[in-house]
Amino acid sequence: MLSVQSALTNIDSEIIVVDNNSSDDSCEMIKSRFPNVKLIQNNDNVGFPKGNNIGVDEAKGNYICILNPDTVVAEDTFEKALAFAQKQKNLGIVGTKLIDGTGIFLPESKRGIPKPWVAFTKVAGLYKIFPKSPLFNKYYAQHLSENETGEVEILVGAFMLLKKELYQELGGFDEDCFMYSDDIDLSYRVLQKGRSNFYFHETVVIHYKGESTVKDGIYMKRFKEAMEFFYKKHFKVSFLFSVFMKCGIVLFSIIKRIQGRVKEKIVPKKYLLISDSEILIKIIADLVQKKVDFLNWKTEKEVNLSSISVRNGVRVILDNEFVTFKECINILERFKNMGVTFRIVPKSSKFIIGSDSSNERGEIVKFE
Repeated sequence: MLSVQSALTNIDSEIIVVDNNSSDDSCEMIKSRFPNVKLIQNNDNVGFPKGNNIGVDEAKGNYICILNPDTVVAEDTFEKALAFAQKQKNLGIVGTKLIDGTGIFLPESKRGIPKPWVAFTKVAGLYKIFPKSPLFNKYYAQHLSENETGEVEILVGAFMLLKKELYQELGGFDEDCFMYSDDIDLSYRVLQKGRSNFYFHETVVIHYKGESTVKDGIYMKRFKEAMEFFYKKHFKVSFLFSVFMKCGIVLFSIIKRIQGRVKEKIVPKKYLLISDSEILIKIIADLVQKKVDFLNWKTEKEVNLSSISVRNGVRVILDNEFVTFKECINILERFKNMGVTFRIVPKSSKFIIGSDSSNERGEIVKFE
């Protein structure tokens, strides 16, 4: 929420949060910390599609951005994405480059229509074996690199920027789909209207993608239902292929469930706080019960983590009071694949956010 608010400073905008009957204290937090946010509290979990449709009905702007709650945007994300959108003559939806909490690119940022063959290449893993082949690389739209902007067919619901008029013309998300294929369906219907969807790489958003779902039996059931929903709605397929797809969906769901199992927590060997606060370093040290190294952001703004003995097993904690969200994102990207984990202390907050992989839930740790 804080990153969204920071990114809208120079834009005439509003923030609408739709809560689907959360069991935690998130609504009270929004009321106390973000009084200018319009909060809609549903008495039941009405699902992702209906929740978003309710929010869009209340929106006043010409453009809307569907954004997951488990995301962190850069300060210029909306300005850049909106400027790009306004240049397009046949605009459908604009999606951005998404990374997980360790800086790793999330391939679902851009996808192709999961037609029977394309879905098979995904389930069978052929897209990994032949990433440059047009025959096998359509599922993750691998005709574009992660750092290349261009037209794609399907975008992910974690970030979708489009005109409100188009959203309403389409009837919004299909409420018959509880979750998981709603973004595929909306993207596909945009294409059917003759519009173009775009993957825009020039701004990056962190998506702690495990935060909103738990990979349990319910997940498997809903994922299977979602894929069946999309195929029944848009494609006519043979009985044999239907049986194959059901088997594939079950297998894929099981894999997702295994990936999402709670794994043994990574215990950092060393902690490094990037901040300008001597007080915070004491707070973090008490929290983790270990010595915490300190890098003063004010004097060393060009952070070279490799020069300060950052190696496998180190946890880097970024103080958003001094390090902007955009700088946090840049640091995650620059030092990905180094065995380093990252956490962010949002400005004026008493908690730390982050995750160690895209397959685990985002973590929030409070401190006093």
